Amino acid sequence: MRFLAVRFLTGALLALGLVSVSAAQDELPKDAPPPPKPSIATPPAQAPEEPSALPPGTMIDEQVAVLQALDKITARVKRLPVHVGQVGTFGTLSILVDACRKAPPEDSPESAAFLTITDGKSDAPQTIFSGWMFASSPALSAMDHPVYDISVVDCTSDTIAPASAASASPAPAPVPATKPAPAH
Repeated sequence: MRFLAVRFLTGALLALGLVSVSAAQDELPKDAPPPPKPSIATPPAQAPEEPSALPPGTMIDEQVAVLQALDKITARVKRLPVHVGQVGTFGTLSILVDACRKAPPEDSPESAAFLTITDGKSDAPQTIFSGWMFASSPALSAMDHPVYDISVVDCTSDTIAPASAASASPAPAPVPATKPAPAH
């Protein structure tokens, strides 16, 4: 019983103490400054970062689109460097590059080209694709053709397109077979 009495008195004193504190705050004059806020440790000021040349998400216009063409029938693969505003050909396809853009080096790698592809196998050429193709996601906007596939590899300012890894190193020269000298 004594325990309950002590607990009741403690609760009552706490309640009265809280009531008296809140009543004292209500009695402040209206023109009095607000009570001080508890201080929160702020991190030390960091040096501002140097602004980047381009805002994030901005792409750089390039002069040459490097395309990869595949003939599904013969399994022939060819890299086509096509300048912006010019037309490249592969089989019966004509590929007009309207724009080629590349992400700056500090962003994640991405190249995109706006292509208009026409198939000239009939008397009246038919546009089979017109839109943006992305190097990182070729299936995002793929050209649908029964014989050919076209994809963007890169956008570059160089007039010479980068060679594929297979043709980058020359094949070793064949070594002539030598016969051992006959024993005498």
